[in-house]
Amino acid sequence: MLALGIDVGTSSVKVSVVEISTAKTLTTVQFPETERNIKSLQPGWCEQSPSQWWADVKDAIKKANAGGKYNSKDIKAIGIAYQMHGLVCIDKNKQVLRDSIIWCDSRAVQIGNDAFKKIGEEKSLSHLLNSPGNFTASKLAWVKQNEPSVYEKIDKIMLPGDFIAMQFTGQISTTIAALSEGIFWDFKNNKLSGDVMKQYGFELSFIPEIKEVFSEHGKLSTDIAKELSLTEGIPVSYKAGDQPNNALSLNVLEPGEAAATAGTSGVIYAVTDKADYDKQSRVNSFAHVNHTENKNRIGVLLNINGTGILNSWIKKVAGNSLSYSQMNDKAEKIKPGSDGVSILPFGNGAERMLNNRIVNAHIRNIDFNRHNDAHLFRASQEGIAFALRYGFDIMRENGIHPSVIRAGKANMFLSKIFTEAFVNATNTPVEFYDTDGSAGAAIGAALGAGFYSSAKEAFSNYKSTGKEEPLQSGLYNDLYERWKAILLEQLN
Repeated sequence: MLALGIDVGTSSVKVSVVEISTAKTLTTVQFPETERNIKSLQPGWCEQSPSQWWADVKDAIKKANAGGKYNSKDIKAIGIAYQMHGLVCIDKNKQVLRDSIIWCDSRAVQIGNDAFKKIGEEKSLSHLLNSPGNFTASKLAWVKQNEPSVYEKIDKIMLPGDFIAMQFTGQISTTIAALSEGIFWDFKNNKLSGDVMKQYGFELSFIPEIKEVFSEHGKLSTDIAKELSLTEGIPVSYKAGDQPNNALSLNVLEPGEAAATAGTSGVIYAVTDKADYDKQSRVNSFAHVNHTENKNRIGVLLNINGTGILNSWIKKVAGNSLSYSQMNDKAEKIKPGSDGVSILPFGNGAERMLNNRIVNAHIRNIDFNRHNDAHLFRASQEGIAFALRYGFDIMRENGIHPSVIRAGKANMFLSKIFTEAFVNATNTPVEFYDTDGSAGAAIGAALGAGFYSSAKEAFSNYKSTGKEEPLQSGLYNDLYERWKAILLEQLN
């Protein structure tokens, strides 16, 4: 028996097919091969088409099936991971009303800040574990204020994964985890937040049926099963945001455990059993995939919008003829510290850890006679690692002290330079695993469909592929302090 895992990312869709009995990944594909664009109609705006996500999901599945590595009729469950915080609005005919306002969009920051004050900062933090910020609820409030003709047609609002599940099944549902990441969930009262709904004047009917993360979210429809050569009636049995799902893929489920990713955005995600919060909402607390009313499992998330997207931008403007691997090779010839060049990677919207300020990216200390593209390649990766260290220190202020961080050997962790900078700047070892979000979603699907009795069984065959220890933490701490001084100069 097989499980299908789908990871709807910002730049592409990844699909994996996993053999349930061994948890072995039989195939992983990506579609499209090139990175999808983000629509930015105004500064700070970021949108994507849900219909394009769905088209990419179908093409990715067809591509995986065409590889001939499995019989698609043996797939018995589907799991979905998705970019967090996006807003999808549909009408009563299940038609999309506008492009999705996605995670890195900054237009609703002031709306969220106003709601934070009106609800009451202490009440908001103690009940929601966050400020409304520019999360999904505030994005919906922006639509209400600025696009009333769209708002009045809304029948249901969804997170991106809810939309993809609806396309598979025709059924609409959501989860506590999804509602918490949208800042709709009241943790103290364990229900939809009356404060948020009242503050923004939302209709209760907008919220879909709430189900468990690991449960049936509908059965595959006849037409879609035929189109994708799958079996009619198999369940979509798991839905989770990409960062909680990445943690699941790395078996990060219990207090004290932590995971990291470095794709378009960069994340450190740690699990705690305390419903705590950062008083400035610089790091955010959401219901983890295994959170229940009787057992707190809260994921504390540090997010840096400008991560892989900086590396991609540098490639376009300074190394377009090179592959990422070739860029890394050139950067390795430059010593740590990039010969004085420093880069702040904050060019992808408002950064939560910087109190939702739009700082933009900055390149400092270029000398035309000494520096070349290789210095930029290295300084970009070091700047991303230092930004993650800055946020990790905020997590430490909030009682998060993991002894090791788990990560998949993917995206920027494929770079020796980035890995070295991250491990030494944070002074924390990183343990690597051969997995990714789409494989994690497949494991989640098998758990949700009952093919595993527990997470322990699901991950019984998982083994680390290596570990990177901090061996130059003193050097990188000094380099970090130099970088931090530049950041504080921009913030003051």
